[in-house]
Amino acid sequence: MKKTLALFLVCAMVLTLTVSALAEPVTITYAHFSGAGAQEETVKKMIAVFEEKNPDIKIDLQITGFDDYFTKLATTVGGNNAPDVFEMNMENYLAYMLRGACADLTGLVGAENYSAGTLEAVSSAGKLYAVPMSFSTCVMFYNKALFDQANVAYPTNDWTWADAQAAAEAIKALGDDIWGYYQPITYNEFYKSVKGNGGSLLNEDYTAFTANSPENVAVLDAMIKRVRGENHVQPTAEEMAGRGDWDLFTEGKLGMIITGIWGFPTFTEKCDFDWDIVVEPGFAAKSTFFFANVNCVSPSSDKKEAAAKFADAMGSDPDIVQLRLDASWELPTIADQTKLSQYLDVTPPANRAAVFDSMDFAAAPPALKESGAASEIINNVLSTLETNDVTAQEALDDIQSQLEDAALL
Repeated sequence: MKKTLALFLVCAMVLTLTVSALAEPVTITYAHFSGAGAQEETVKKMIAVFEEKNPDIKIDLQITGFDDYFTKLATTVGGNNAPDVFEMNMENYLAYMLRGACADLTGLVGAENYSAGTLEAVSSAGKLYAVPMSFSTCVMFYNKALFDQANVAYPTNDWTWADAQAAAEAIKALGDDIWGYYQPITYNEFYKSVKGNGGSLLNEDYTAFTANSPENVAVLDAMIKRVRGENHVQPTAEEMAGRGDWDLFTEGKLGMIITGIWGFPTFTEKCDFDWDIVVEPGFAAKSTFFFANVNCVSPSSDKKEAAAKFADAMGSDPDIVQLRLDASWELPTIADQTKLSQYLDVTPPANRAAVFDSMDFAAAPPALKESGAASEIINNVLSTLETNDVTAQEALDDIQSQLEDAALL
């Protein structure tokens, strides 16, 4: 009897310890930078929401300011001590993804919660390597008064570069210091725009540069003609006379400008004319910027499913999305615009939905391990094009040669 009782007690103890072990929450380490400072309390509230809904998962927040974050992260990743989940901006995400530092999350994330363009931007070869969390983008702002004066119909989300050029020429004809269009000839604008003509800076497997492809040449040629063409619609630096592109727009002297949605407060305050936005025109198809912060999971994490669940929630959980909106802290990347009425109801612009429509055409930066060196080479050439006679083909041949010589792949 005593032996039976003792055996029972031992079994009960083992069972209790087993149940206790099973009930112990999983702790996920989370390295984060975008909430450092003003939004730190918002991040903590988001994590509290997740932990309340998932009592079996705890989050160890490791928050670091932007200036020190990527150095610290590189040290932990290089030392085989990577956090389970880590936040990235797009440029750094691509470099980490190419180095195999981001786990494949295919099938672990509710892909239906995100717009198609945002998922494409964080995917490679059909596999998902990050979860989009927040974004901002560029759209086309337009001055309704100048369109009315030129007797041109307002732009729509379906416009192409040809449509915009025709309207810009009509607006330019209104006066000597009235301009139709502004989109700078820069690395960022170029890599994004060529996607709308089936072009890219790299081949599909990232093994070779394709800067001087015919598709790219056609796009750059159109950009140059806006500034150097016989009926140029975009001012040169000399013609801007020290003014910025935003200055031209707020002064009522620019019909259309491609710029970021962070311009809403400034234009609302300074413009004494009606303005609105549309998805920016594409050369043939649409392609828009994707400035974003994403969450990645470390391949070395032994809590991959829990980590992916947390990363997914930070991008799409309705209550977490609401916290982001309430804080006016960037924008969530969710596909369901009905959940974003709070943002959509604020005017101007009236067509604020174009911000989210743009995400279906999001173009990520080129997937380069050495993106800084590549962008410097490209910008050094592009920055000269408004004042010299180099053709688009010659400029891109030069860029192609420099990129290959630099051995950046």
